[in-house]
Formats: sequence, structure tokens, C-alpha cells
Amino acid sequence: MEINEKLILALDIDDVDYAIELIDKFCSYIMIFKVGLELFSTAGPSIVQEIHKRGRKVFLDLKFHDIPTTVSKAGICAARLGVFMFNVHASGGLDMMKKCRDDVVNVCLRENISRPRILAVTVLTSMSQEVLRNEMGIQHSLNIHVRHLSGLALKAGLDGVVASAKEATMVRGHCGSGFLIVTPGIRPSWAPIDDQMRTMTPRNALRHGSDYIVIGRAILNQPDPVKAIELISSEMQSA
Repeated sequence: MEINEKLILALDIDDVDYAIELIDKFCSYIMIFKVGLELFSTAGPSIVQEIHKRGRKVFLDLKFHDIPTTVSKAGICAARLGVFMFNVHASGGLDMMKKCRDDVVNVCLRENISRPRILAVTVLTSMSQEVLRNEMGIQHSLNIHVRHLSGLALKAGLDGVVASAKEATMVRGHCGSGFLIVTPGIRPSWAPIDDQMRTMTPRNALRHGSDYIVIGRAILNQPDPVKAIELISSEMQSA
């Protein structure tokens, strides 16, 4: 996999015209664009089609979390959109993840469409150990919880997880070399961490075992975003 394929640009904005402007501006540098709740709620499936028209891939970051049948049907819709990856919340449980995976595989085989990678979100990178314990009522450590949820995703047949790079080495050791690890909360040394709690630089994320890194504000908020992409790519190359 080339370095530019490992960098996912997060389009965490609500302006459709601006999103298309960014896609056109960066599609020479970025192979995969992340479409999350904000942009999808504004633009709907059309933004996925716009990215595909430009020959680029989509990580649909909607974090499905509901009863198994509902999540399964949402996953099938994502597959029919032709997205490269989409995610569900691992905390939705084994049955939810397995049904989604099995039903998506069956539909893709039956309709002869490419199967998207299905990822499980473990613990959001904005959450700390204290939040996990005091607000969520989970008393064991954050690392143990991420390890447990990653194991459930593997058991359900999912392709990988979304997890902090700080847990990537542990996930890799627990789930094996073929298990994808996609890491948000990536911040170059020269960028602010914003509302992220468990961050890591691009170089260190790859060294810890991340397959893909997701960056949004650290690129888009820079005076020269193209230069920021070049600096990040150079840092990734050095890993």
C-alpha cells in the first residue's frame, strides 16, 4: 500500500459546495475521503457519488449502533453506495456486528458488488479513562475495554477496528496482522489537539501498527492545507 493510500482526509463540514471544492482541490493528493455524520446529514448519498465520480474512495463514518436488523439494513445500503469502508459501534454487541457482516456479504455476492470493509468503533478518541469509569460505568481499564471490543469485532468477522493509535500495538497483538486498524485523533506535532484526548503523530501511529490514519482539522485549518498534506506524507514516509 502506498503512503498516500494510508491517509484519509476527514470532511467534517456541513457545507456541500465547500466539501466538493475540497474534494477537487485535494483529490490529487488523497485517495480516501471520510464522510461523517455532519456532511452526510447535509448532503446525503450524493456526496459519496461526487467522490466516486473523481475516482476516489469513501470511508463512510456513520458509526451505526442499533438493533441488529436495523444496522444490517444500514450496512447493506452503505454497500450498495459502493463505499470502501463503513463502521459500526462495537458496543452494539456481537450479534449486531455479525448480522451486519453476514448480511452485507450475502448481498454483495448476490448482487455482484464489491464488499466494503466493515470496521468496529472501540472507544472514541475524545474519551478518557475517567469518562469511561465515571460516566459509562466501565470499571476496568480503557486498554482492556478496547482489547475486549476488538476481540468481539474479530469474532464477528469484521475487517478491523477504529481505535486510537495508542492502542494499536495492543490490538495488533490480540487480533493479528490481517486485522485493519484505522486511527483518528492523529495530530502532527505542529497542530493543536482540539477535543481529542488520546492523540498521536502520523509517524508514531504507523510505527505502532495503524493501517490508515484519519486527519481533518490538522489539514483543513492550516493556512496552506496542501503543504500540510505534504508535511504529513513526508512524516508518514519516514515511519
